[in-house]
Amino acid sequence: MPRIMLFVLMLAPLSAAADAGAVASGGRVLSDSREQRLIDAFADLERTRNVLITVDEEPVVEHVYSAPGIDQPANIKSVAKIVISALVGAGIERGVIDSADQPVVELLGDAVPPDADARVASITVGNLLSMQAGLERTSGRNYGEWVNSDDWVAYALSRAFVDEPGGDMLYSTGNSHILSAALTHASGRSTLELAREWLGEPLDIRIPAWDTDPQGIYFGGNNMRLSARALARIGMLYQGGGVFDGKRVFGPEWIKKSWTGHTRSRYTGDAYGYGWFTTELAGQTVRYGWGYGGQFLYVVPRLDLIVVLVSDPTPPSPQSELVRRVHALVAKEVIPAIRD
Repeated sequence: MPRIMLFVLMLAPLSAAADAGAVASGGRVLSDSREQRLIDAFADLERTRNVLITVDEEPVVEHVYSAPGIDQPANIKSVAKIVISALVGAGIERGVIDSADQPVVELLGDAVPPDADARVASITVGNLLSMQAGLERTSGRNYGEWVNSDDWVAYALSRAFVDEPGGDMLYSTGNSHILSAALTHASGRSTLELAREWLGEPLDIRIPAWDTDPQGIYFGGNNMRLSARALARIGMLYQGGGVFDGKRVFGPEWIKKSWTGHTRSRYTGDAYGYGWFTTELAGQTVRYGWGYGGQFLYVVPRLDLIVVLVSDPTPPSPQSELVRRVHALVAKEVIPAIRD
């Protein structure tokens, strides 16, 4: 065979790949045009700062629209509730917490106000994780008064009961903060220290310090700062059965409990587990967390797909409409691009 013909035959496969602009990950391929279409679709959300999409733990789309970048910490707002849930799972794994059925008062010690309603003693760790404590919410119109109080834990535990523990979902960041306090009191270490050891080290992610309450308890469930890359690795931890890079943080039984719908959101209708919502998008079961202003972490188990969206949380915006738009984008653009 002539040398020039042999050279052309050897070059042809490389040229075809270059023309397609293919990015391969775990056998999946995303063309340059498909990638650009996704980048443009997320840009249409206006508030987008960066987006990271991984398949089989490899990035297929990572794009920065504005600072901070993919590897720079940003305020993840209520996606932090997934982090608190992960820390509770890690605490159970290490014996700091007995189980999700343990009454939280057993972990809080003297942090429980002496005049608290007797029913506080029946609130379990799981009730707090699934927003079923029964206490009046500290979120929404009650948020400002709560975070301006002298003792956030005592304030949250002193709210009036508007349902019984284990009843309907009452979304309240105070529940997550009580869990942060429980972790601190039970372990004798700050939630920041625990997060860095139990999650930061095995996932190789940076966890900066974030806000604390007047007693020095790190804010549970809000204002935590993590990068898009760090959020993706938390998603990979759950996707991987509680193990990342050979390091076990918690077992698959914790993921099952976290992804089980213990209750349902009155705003979206989606099932809610331990920090995670569950919905169906494009025929796929999707687990997700979301925070104010457009912070999202999606895990699509059957596709080994993770989507992270970091957005500008200011100025205020209608949250239900934003969730609907991001869900539609994942259903109509992201999942088809990966599945095809």
